[in-house]
Amino acid sequence: MQDVLKLAQNAPDIASLFEADTARAQTFSAQACGMLFDYSKTALTEASLKALLALAKDVPAQRAAMFSGEKINTTEERAVLHTALRAPEGNKVLVEGVDVMPEVQATRARMVAFCNDVRAGRFKGQGGAITDVVNIGIGGSDLGPDMATLALAPYADGPRTHFVSNVDGAHIADTLKGLDAATTLVLVASKTFGTIETMTNAETARVWMARTVKDPAAQFVAISSNEARAGAFGIPPERVFGFEDWVGGRYSLWGPIGLSIMLAIGPDDFAAFLAGAAELDAHFCEADLAENLPILLALVGLWHHQAMGYASRVVLPYDQRLEKLPDYLQQLEMESNGKRVSKDGKALEHGSGPIVWGAPGTNGQHAFYQLLHQGTEVAPAEFLVAMRGHEPDLAHHHALLVSNCLAQSQAMMQGRDLEAARALCADLGFEGAALEAQAAQRVFDGGRPSTTLAYEMLTPAMLGKIVALYEHRVFVEGVILGINSFDQFGVELGKELSTGLSPVLSGAQSSEGLDSSTAALVGYYQSVNAEG
Repeated sequence: MQDVLKLAQNAPDIASLFEADTARAQTFSAQACGMLFDYSKTALTEASLKALLALAKDVPAQRAAMFSGEKINTTEERAVLHTALRAPEGNKVLVEGVDVMPEVQATRARMVAFCNDVRAGRFKGQGGAITDVVNIGIGGSDLGPDMATLALAPYADGPRTHFVSNVDGAHIADTLKGLDAATTLVLVASKTFGTIETMTNAETARVWMARTVKDPAAQFVAISSNEARAGAFGIPPERVFGFEDWVGGRYSLWGPIGLSIMLAIGPDDFAAFLAGAAELDAHFCEADLAENLPILLALVGLWHHQAMGYASRVVLPYDQRLEKLPDYLQQLEMESNGKRVSKDGKALEHGSGPIVWGAPGTNGQHAFYQLLHQGTEVAPAEFLVAMRGHEPDLAHHHALLVSNCLAQSQAMMQGRDLEAARALCADLGFEGAALEAQAAQRVFDGGRPSTTLAYEMLTPAMLGKIVALYEHRVFVEGVILGINSFDQFGVELGKELSTGLSPVLSGAQSSEGLDSSTAALVGYYQSVNAEG
């Protein structure tokens, strides 16, 4: 890492790199799996890229360990095998000497049969064929399916899908409003069937449904590994779809957690989604490091955050249907690599994961791009854009969308100097001191780094490739940083404290022993509710 840090201290101006090398875009880009990854609009040079590739020397061995079922989640002593959920038929994956693929394929076959029954109207609600599906989950049980069903809306020919995650009653109230309980199917997605937010929402949905139908549990499905708890809720084993502890929540949309996706787009397109991810898996395992998309994406991320010191990265999909991709990647990356210690429990020598945020273009252009172009904080931008849209009669819209995407990355890199700003203001009629003041407002530093991931069209297969690409990017960054990307103990403390505060809020327990701020806020809550 020291070699990389030294090179970063003398990183060149990005525009000057293009002036010095007319073939830079070809040198600093890679193509695979129907995607073009252009990372030329960064300050990377051949020397810094070589130094970064040297950091990835341990990735092949760790990659092999992950795909072979070794327990690389060392803190929880678990294998990490979300890749098995999308592995092609005929693959063999061993965990403690047992091939897990037959069970994976059997569960998928059950999902397919159930989805076909729902979509064909053979599985009915108590008021007729299922018209709406409500997925109740949180975190990985919500963000992935919600993102994917929106992204694949052109392929949705099944029941309408809705998602509830927040324990705020407004979320479930607004979602259920207008739905017909007699034709609604509810999926309760919780591995333990005990997640408090999910189960609170599930019970509310059951009460809502019971007002209309005699047997509400008959229209519930459990996506859970706890068949006993699901049974106590009233859901029989044939409508319980479980998955193993070697599938982390934020990596789980490929299996039963993806049931809502399959219900929306159908088993065939869901199979294409899996196949796309499997194709990217094969590329990740087989391609040379210097041409390997997940490796390169990870190294660019490390260059920007650890070497250049940029605190965040912004994800900018120029596709309205990828509206929720930034939220999904936020969890994927920040829950995975937002750590402070290495695998052996020692403090990290370098920063871990960056802050991840974003929104679709062109909406972001009229919101936060001002800061991206002229703010004092630099946020490397990651653009994603399809070359074709799904609306051929609106091709002029898509051409405008693509031109905006390309122009933004160009503007971030090139900027506008004071001389050009003065000329612009002179053309606008400004003179003297007013010209100088106005020109200063129109200077763009430039040198703002970005990458672009371009692809033909957002199909189920392409979405699978994109998600798998980012999954493996997280893995590679974790290997290089020496951290465990597959636990999430940082999620737990707030949950533990929340459980203890509930009886305090209700007045069943005293607030004695709480810090003065929390005690005062509890008192305010109690006073407002006493008045109400």
